Amino acid sequence: MQAPAFGVADDFDHLPPVDRLRAIMHRLRAPGGCPWDAEQTHESLLPHLIEEAYEVAEAVRSGDRDAIVDELGDLLLQPVFHAEIASERGDFDLDTIARAIGDKLIRRHPHVFGESRVEDATDVLRQWDRIKRAEKGEDSAGNEPPKPYLGKANEGLPALVNAAKLQKKAARVGFDWPDGDLTPVLGKIREETDEVAGALASGEAGRVAEEIGDLLFAVVNLARKQRMEPELLLHHANAKFVRRFQAVERRLRDQGLSLEAASLEQMDAAWEAEKQAAIPIEQG
Repeated sequence: MQAPAFGVADDFDHLPPVDRLRAIMHRLRAPGGCPWDAEQTHESLLPHLIEEAYEVAEAVRSGDRDAIVDELGDLLLQPVFHAEIASERGDFDLDTIARAIGDKLIRRHPHVFGESRVEDATDVLRQWDRIKRAEKGEDSAGNEPPKPYLGKANEGLPALVNAAKLQKKAARVGFDWPDGDLTPVLGKIREETDEVAGALASGEAGRVAEEIGDLLFAVVNLARKQRMEPELLLHHANAKFVRRFQAVERRLRDQGLSLEAASLEQMDAAWEAEKQAAIPIEQG
């Protein structure tokens, strides 16, 4: 049976863009709207929220203006969707979310909206961290011991993002090598590489896993010291691997070989040939 008519898109065209988006989302969730949208929950939307964030990052890396607008729109839909779900239960709505983030921005920028003074962006981050800890009751008060500085480990983040965030937070209180000299950073990576080799020689699986983790953490630190995001670097490396492996597959096919039929030596030769052919492009 056909769903009853529930208005037309033109009904919303007189509204400001954000209000129009909210009205469209309300219509989609309402009786007679979209069955898929109507059955979504906060939990079912989580994969879409994460996926859209990564697609925004990819669009930004591409530099394609239209792609950035499109993907940011998809990401913007997520809080609007969550707000609509919550408003149906009387929990909160989009205005609640916007008011809360607006209040937070004012509280955490007293150098703009108050009397605080800062010298540079580093001072801003330290001030932000102090205010955040105070808001969450993580500063010492009375006889109560202060909460651990890294007590909140951001478990919901991807591991590489989490590692970089933990390192940045530790650096704000001075636990970091000085900027400008990567010698100790590279030395730490070499140290961890040697420890991985020692763990492999021991044959202890638990020790091997721990040392590989330490090595990854040290490499994240190098990316951070270079003002680079390790998650994005690995994403780029993954994409490069896919491109190069597909080129290897084409080279083998031109030789009348499939991946399954080719030997490791033949695949290695195709890989090296493709690598050399790609160097001018990847350095350009």
